[in-house]
Amino acid sequence: MADWSARAEAYRNAPEQREGADLDLIVAWAAESQTALDVATGGGHVARRLREAGLEVVSADPAPGMQPDVICRAEDLPFADGAFDLVVSRIAPHHFDDVAAAVAEMARVSSELVLVEDTLYVGEQVEEAEKLRDPTHVRSYSEAEWRQLLEAAGLELEAVERCEKRHPIGQWLDRAQTPADDRPRVVELLRDQIEGDEYVDTKLLLKARKPA
Repeated sequence: MADWSARAEAYRNAPEQREGADLDLIVAWAAESQTALDVATGGGHVARRLREAGLEVVSADPAPGMQPDVICRAEDLPFADGAFDLVVSRIAPHHFDDVAAAVAEMARVSSELVLVEDTLYVGEQVEEAEKLRDPTHVRSYSEAEWRQLLEAAGLELEAVERCEKRHPIGQWLDRAQTPADDRPRVVELLRDQIEGDEYVDTKLLLKARKPA
């Protein structure tokens, strides 16, 4: 996890990570909860906002440099069944080695809600660009795939929303420490998703509940 520890400060300070309508929606969806687990917390923005909203939050991440409360993989959460009212993971699952196992773990340690936000799958050209930009990228998923993942984990989907994110292309490449030689190819692959000097992608947000 050395790469992610080295990137920690950049992710803590990136405006599109630190704020946005997507983050506001997560906070609104969490309003009924009192305890929460933030899985793959990254820059800690979900944990910060939920604490500001009055929740008791534990953050988890495999990278020590992200300064989580607990260092662990999403696929191996060291918590009891139903330990938290809410379990959330924001813009991280595309890095998970085994996303189905991670979703199953999130469902296991939640007593009520699981909230997931991640980059929506567009096509293999974008996937190639994402992996070239950041080799820790595993895969983005479609809405249909996310519905299947949540259902397989025994969760009932309550709401799905989409949110556009704009990333200044230079800062976006810098944050992942993309080698200079690879950057022109990344930009070429993403030509249909670039407007001006910004890469525009779509985040999918899903709210799912454990059945009573």
